[in-house]
Amino acid sequence: MARRRRHTPEQIVCKLREADRLLNEGADVAAVARHVEVSEQTYHRWRAQYGGMKADDVKRLKELETENARLKRIMADKELQIDALREVTKGNW
Repeated sequence: MARRRRHTPEQIVCKLREADRLLNEGADVAAVARHVEVSEQTYHRWRAQYGGMKADDVKRLKELETENARLKRIMADKELQIDALREVTKGNW
């Protein structure tokens, strides 16, 4: 059984570019998937997710996702602080 391996988004884009080249040369999807060392299902999932992206686009997407997660954490912390302040001031009125 083959060992499961994680690919970086940049590696995925590179493999998809290689797959496009092979498909343009007339290879079938099964052969292309074997060549880039992934299953056909993984190939189709990558194609749907990273289809028209370039390596720079993927890098920017990851940066935006990281920034979004950070901002969500900040918002959650602020909401907790607001709730705590409401509880504290509830007894004073």
